Amino acid sequence: MADNSLLEKLEGLVTRFEEVSTLITDPSVISDMKRFIKLNKEYRDLEKIVAARNEYQQLLNGIEEALQILDTENDAEMREMAKEELDVCNTRVPALEEEIKFLLVPADPEDAKNAIVEIRGGTGGDEAAIFAGDLFRMYVKYCETKGWKVEVTNTSEGTSGGFKEVIFSVSGEGVYGVMKYESGVHRVQRVPQTETQGRVHTSAATVAVLPEMEEFDYELKESDVRVDTFCSSGAGGQSVNTTYSAIRLVHIPTGTTVQCQDEKSQHKNKAKAMNELRSRLYAIEHQKYLDEIGSKRKTMVSSGDRSAKIRTYNYPQGRVTDHRINYTIYNLTAFVDGDIQSVIDQLTVAENAERMKESEL
Repeated sequence: MADNSLLEKLEGLVTRFEEVSTLITDPSVISDMKRFIKLNKEYRDLEKIVAARNEYQQLLNGIEEALQILDTENDAEMREMAKEELDVCNTRVPALEEEIKFLLVPADPEDAKNAIVEIRGGTGGDEAAIFAGDLFRMYVKYCETKGWKVEVTNTSEGTSGGFKEVIFSVSGEGVYGVMKYESGVHRVQRVPQTETQGRVHTSAATVAVLPEMEEFDYELKESDVRVDTFCSSGAGGQSVNTTYSAIRLVHIPTGTTVQCQDEKSQHKNKAKAMNELRSRLYAIEHQKYLDEIGSKRKTMVSSGDRSAKIRTYNYPQGRVTDHRINYTIYNLTAFVDGDIQSVIDQLTVAENAERMKESEL
């Protein structure tokens, strides 16, 4: 049976949608970029809810009309058509109610943002750095399949390959909402390239995913930032090691430090580093929000806890296991080649179920 209380919940949102629709055409709002972007995001979110609400209302009307025909009409053909309409509507209503209930659950406001990802080799020495490089390539290939843009901002290469640390930004539609599930400790079990006796070793790498902040999202005072310039290191052409193009930024109040040497231009490196610093400072506040949510839920799949072991890559068995949802697949080769969507989907379903339960809709 249709849930009429759901329609009541939606009426206020329809009114707000109409209000926002008017506001985003107001010149005074358009001139206020921060407010305009926020209202545009609200408009897109409400647009989905209102479209679902309109379909829901049509289904309820269809049910009412079909019942009325069955109650008053004697014509066999009309009654048959009414029965078909009733069946179609009654089949669609429960599924649409669940869709609407999910749309009404407040989404993480950061989900639509771009992301900054940092991968660090953990325990395991050279093998951990090699594994960090494997994870980096895995994410680059995955991002390519999504049509997302990847930009490396800083790297520290391992002595036997891979990376001691690699930091990169990912830009596209809804990046953070997907990549946030990758935060945590990734563990690999395999025979290292450096192992002569064929023994399986366990190594680890840490992945941290931060929502990327725009200038209007987080106010960063330039007076609080110390700027250091130095020569870039590593391969990169004639300008490397000869010009002070690399940038290091230190946020004096917190001691937070970032650096960028990816670009030949000092100006471009400073812009990238400033964006990363802004995101890291915001992430400190965002982590408090994640911790608060995590304390309320027993199995928060995207807690952002960097110390939590989230996934094991077992090469001898060709197995990948995500420990947060006890999900195991046996396509490790394809997985490390960027085919990670199936696990992302399972994690999304698990978190959505938690959010639905928490909202008690």
